[in-house]
Amino acid sequence: MTTTPVRRPLVVAHTRAELVGALDETRARRGRVALVPTMGALHAGHAALVDEARARVEPGDAVVVSVFVNPLQFGPGEDLDRYPRTFDADLEVCREHGADVVFAPSVEEVYPGGDPQVTVEPGPVGTVLEGAIRPGHYRGVLTVVAKLFGLVRPDLAVFGQKDYQQLVLIRRMAADLCMGVEVVGAATVREPSGLALSSRNAYLDDDQKRLALALSRALRAGADAGPRGAERVLADATAVLEAAEGVELDYLALTDPDLGRAPEHGEARLLVAARVGATRLIDNTAIHLGGR
Repeated sequence: MTTTPVRRPLVVAHTRAELVGALDETRARRGRVALVPTMGALHAGHAALVDEARARVEPGDAVVVSVFVNPLQFGPGEDLDRYPRTFDADLEVCREHGADVVFAPSVEEVYPGGDPQVTVEPGPVGTVLEGAIRPGHYRGVLTVVAKLFGLVRPDLAVFGQKDYQQLVLIRRMAADLCMGVEVVGAATVREPSGLALSSRNAYLDDDQKRLALALSRALRAGADAGPRGAERVLADATAVLEAAEGVELDYLALTDPDLGRAPEHGEARLLVAARVGATRLIDNTAIHLGGR
């Protein structure tokens, strides 16, 4: 007869010392640690990341969810101050989905002494798409993820594919810097309408949510056009976006899965970023291009 493992109570760690103490028992018996880095305001997409982490380790191993709004990745005029913060609700999501530890440090705990003098340079892929629109963004992302890897020392870390360029860069950082962390990409979770779940969706009213559906519709149109080649993918996706009044396009790009070049056939990625009102949204999908 199989028995359901007894869940340990959720531990909240605010300091490095508390984090070490929360993982002592797991480390002592050489258990594995999975990390889900977040900025809080957790929704069903984040819950799916915690589920993915839980499924990839043994019942007695540790799943850590970090909740930290990282100021280093916000540029001037971006939404750092108004970014949604829902910590009590976040704890309930973590508890319901099998997390063992929530690491919720202060800015001073993560960046003692102020902004770090040594940061992680994202390289060429960090200068295109989101990197071109938001200079310095990926330097901030990779720096905080590197710090979290150092603090938590996870065996694996789970990130969502919705932030696809971020996922590619974190995988590259982990490989290039020999961090010894398996970086897992989990599928994007969507509302029944097709809208990709995002903490920034909280900024949208009902009318703006309807407008925002143009992003996922454009991606679907592009994916459907994949067998007819790259030009048709871009043309069909662009047509959807151009017909969507009230959606201000930042970019629509078709690249290979590593974001290095524009492919002619085989596996590819279609990425879009646009503004709906004052809210900036991103989305992407896998594409299979026809051809030899």
